[in-house]
Amino acid sequence: MRILLMIMAFSLVLQANEAKEIAQKVRDRDDGKTVIQDMTMILIDKNGNKRIRSIKTFSKDFGKDDYKIMFFKTPADVKDTAFLTYDYDDSSKDDDQWLYLPALKKVKRIPTSDKSSSFMGSDFSYYDMTKRDMDDYSYKILKHVKVRGHDTTMLESVPNNDRVIEESGYVKTIGLVREDIDMVVRSIGFLKNGKRKYLNVTKIHNQDGIWVIDEMVMTTKKGKRTLHKTILKFDNIQVNKPVDNSIFTTRRLQKGL
Repeated sequence: MRILLMIMAFSLVLQANEAKEIAQKVRDRDDGKTVIQDMTMILIDKNGNKRIRSIKTFSKDFGKDDYKIMFFKTPADVKDTAFLTYDYDDSSKDDDQWLYLPALKKVKRIPTSDKSSSFMGSDFSYYDMTKRDMDDYSYKILKHVKVRGHDTTMLESVPNNDRVIEESGYVKTIGLVREDIDMVVRSIGFLKNGKRKYLNVTKIHNQDGIWVIDEMVMTTKKGKRTLHKTILKFDNIQVNKPVDNSIFTTRRLQKGL
């Protein structure tokens, strides 16, 4: 009996290690040293009413850290709003985020306590705008399934402590990782308030050897009832083109495009 328990424990350790390796591959996936793209954000409320926003985004790798800046171009009520993220690889260091609100002519730093809140009225939170720290989660492989004809691994990630739950708003996430390209193509985020967020990456393509996203949809539901939906469409995608470091500053947030 003791030997059997030891074998079972060893097997669980191997499975946990394999699950974490898959999660690490997702995090380390080559998504370009720099990316410049136009983004259309379509916000759809429970009654089907739409609001459409156009955004210009720039991202760049700074060593192991990722910096991203977004400039809202239209409509008038969000024009010149800008958002900057410093996504640090060091798990002991909190990511930095700033939002520039032109009506106030002020750059606001997003505190950790606000990162689970909605980003600009969308179904994405400020927390969703950064990569997850590997050490904050435990991982488990649930099963293997097909998505649009491709093999995927169903991976469960659970926060290791209450701090991560409070910061992220998630008590658990289940993601479907496409095995050939290490990309999450679908996921369900279980929120602490009982709601669920469903992510579906609907269109991707290979650009110069790098898989990029053309369209994704995030839907917030309470039970079977859809509360809100956000569609993100990406166009004019440029990968590994020169991007000046000076664009990723709070001063540039105020200056705009």
